Amino acid sequence: MRKKILFSTCVVILLAVVYRCSSFTPELVSFSGPTMGTTYTVKFYTTSDISNPWSLKGNVDAALVRVNELMSTYDPSSELSEFNKMPAGSSLLISDEMAYVIDKALLISQMTKGEYDVTVGPLVNLWGFGPGNREDRVPSEAEIETAKSKVGYQSLILESGKLTKEKELYVDLSSIAKGYGVDAVAQVLQDKGIKSFLVEVGGEIASKGEKPDGTLWRIAIESPAGGHEMAERVIDLDNMAVATSGDYRNYFEKNGVRYSHTINPLTGKPITHRLVSVTVIDKTTTMADGLATAITVLGPEKGLEFAEQNGIAAYLLVKTDFGFEERPSDAFKPYLN
Repeated sequence: MRKKILFSTCVVILLAVVYRCSSFTPELVSFSGPTMGTTYTVKFYTTSDISNPWSLKGNVDAALVRVNELMSTYDPSSELSEFNKMPAGSSLLISDEMAYVIDKALLISQMTKGEYDVTVGPLVNLWGFGPGNREDRVPSEAEIETAKSKVGYQSLILESGKLTKEKELYVDLSSIAKGYGVDAVAQVLQDKGIKSFLVEVGGEIASKGEKPDGTLWRIAIESPAGGHEMAERVIDLDNMAVATSGDYRNYFEKNGVRYSHTINPLTGKPITHRLVSVTVIDKTTTMADGLATAITVLGPEKGLEFAEQNGIAAYLLVKTDFGFEERPSDAFKPYLN
């Protein structure tokens, strides 16, 4: 008799567990906050084994603080700032996270033969787009040449986690660190068992999984004409990342001339071509971020050629006399359907 009662109790408990699991409805959780001089947004659908999904905000914030403590040029005590303060010939054993990002930045620097250069910092700072008070001043040719002499990714050596500067250098990861921040947050969510999410940091985005209704996350490509209020294109993404680089938001004007924050390391001056926006889709937001900046520097013709040669899914918007012209690479075209 006692065995029957115990068996009946187990059956009731099992049925209760099955019912609770089968009746679980995923909930959309969304939160945001400041980071890296911009903002972040996280959206995800809950799973049955997460009792307090809102507690993940603490984990996300901690991951982003960690990236900032390592890679910010605005934080004088960051790992990157400590390296930048060191004299020529110095070496520093750096974190695995920063080694990963610098390795990717050096790869893109090599791919573009220096038109994207991770050591462009002296020029960025000279033109007033780095840390410190912004003066909106056009530097002299002599100042530009002096800053250019301190640029050169070939003199930055990464080997077995040790970073060495063979000459005076200032590394700037602003073109790729936000993308890595997205990847870091995405990893936090995956480690917690989240299967469907979207992460955005300053416009760089990663998504994974389907929504409960079976649809994918939809990503809007911002229009240079309308800013945040207007989408140029909307694409579906699954387990991919997207980053957009543009010169239409961060610039200054002097004597009727517009100076972009995007600097060509070879000329030492802001870009002047008509390519206003580049969107790149890649497996990691780190690479998407860096490649979007690289193509922006290269310009409409060289940039598209670079994307085609390297199989990069890139979407270029070029300013014309009548608006904007779309120029997608072959690898991007499937996303336009």
